[in-house]
Amino acid sequence: MQMLYNVHDTHINRYLIEIGYHSISDHTTNNLIMQIQAVLLDIDGALFTGNEPIAGAEEAIRSLQKRSVPYRYISNGTRKSRINVRKKLERLGVRILENEICTPAMAAIQYLREREIKVCNLLITRDLLHDFADAGITHDPLAPTVVVGDAGEQFTYESMNSAFRSLLGNGEFIALEKDRYWKDTDGLSLSAGPFVSALEYGSGREAIIMGKPSHNFFRYGCSELGTHPSHVAMIGDDIRTDVKGAQDTGLIGIITFTGKFSQDELKTCGVTPDLSIHSIAELPHLIEKFHSPENHPA
Repeated sequence: MQMLYNVHDTHINRYLIEIGYHSISDHTTNNLIMQIQAVLLDIDGALFTGNEPIAGAEEAIRSLQKRSVPYRYISNGTRKSRINVRKKLERLGVRILENEICTPAMAAIQYLREREIKVCNLLITRDLLHDFADAGITHDPLAPTVVVGDAGEQFTYESMNSAFRSLLGNGEFIALEKDRYWKDTDGLSLSAGPFVSALEYGSGREAIIMGKPSHNFFRYGCSELGTHPSHVAMIGDDIRTDVKGAQDTGLIGIITFTGKFSQDELKTCGVTPDLSIHSIAELPHLIEKFHSPENHPA
């Protein structure tokens, strides 16, 4: 099987065995594999490296579709609307539906709908405004409920002060994510986290986080699948954000040795994945195991 990411398989596997982890070829994992009924797929790191699909990603999605396994694409990005996330996913060469894409913005929209909040002070990008507008949620700089994402150039003293003043009321304080920084094409750039922290400090309020690794995000993903968390597998390349976040919410956490996966971090983070795959190219084999006739007798 062709691997896009070159890892020292022997060293990794030896360490995983030492901490009590089992690979998908280990017969002791059969009961765990049989629990899987649906899948959450991390876009960046599990399906893509940058803007390029990882080898085997197309076949993995086609395998899910062929066997009618429910799945959703997961992105923790808070700059792009779902329509633009979809444009990236279309490079996989498979059918992509917008409602198959789960983002922190959509988790926030679900949260707002449940509380019948239709007007917010939205400190987000112009592109992301489309997702909220499509959901019937409008922007008002005087609204008491504040939603903050990675607003990029929309972060100004005026917009931050407007959000601060809104937070002095009794509305909700929602952060789409709280990452410190991200890697842009020209170097590291501040993400939403420092701005959220500034608003928390100034207002004395604590933000409700909607993105990974929050419970809110994974519960939203499971609700979109219509599947109990214990029967949902999360596949990602980040041992903390993807795997631990999923496990803490009751999902099955699967690490993939692609993207930003780090053997050193795996050794020191104290997190044990439920399962691992070398890349998304192994997903069809995993699907065969949890959809095999012996695992689902008539």
